[in-house]
Amino acid sequence: MRISDIVTKYIMQALDESNGNAEIQRNELATVIGCVPSQINYVLTSRFTPEQGYIVESRRGGGGYIKITRIKMDKNLVCAHIINSIGEELDNSTCKIMLQNMIDRKTISYNAAKLILSAVSDKAYACVPIELRDYLRAAIFKNMLLTYMNASFY
Repeated sequence: MRISDIVTKYIMQALDESNGNAEIQRNELATVIGCVPSQINYVLTSRFTPEQGYIVESRRGGGGYIKITRIKMDKNLVCAHIINSIGEELDNSTCKIMLQNMIDRKTISYNAAKLILSAVSDKAYACVPIELRDYLRAAIFKNMLLTYMNASFY
């Protein structure tokens, strides 16, 4: 497991244990995980963004105090927020992170996320030129989330 995945798992566990509000010391977490504080920063800026449903407050000094709050939103609001945050391109790793966050927040089922992931994977786009894949992935991912939002049969 990669360091960023371990840090993410640790923070998610802290959020779950504290009803969506976690406070951590950057240096303490880095020591516990066995990484440098900049790796904690990387995870926070890439996986705990407002687009992914989190508010991160950070203060320098004293070990780098961080407060992370999980924003409470219903399924449609989460999907709409993600759709609006995507833009014209979406790479495969960002797509995976978004889907994992949706699973973790119980916005989408594991099986629905697997289905979406299979439709937007690089393997599915093997016949598409590499320079067009992220454009196609963004369009299909957005369309699948829109369909998921409006579905009444699940």
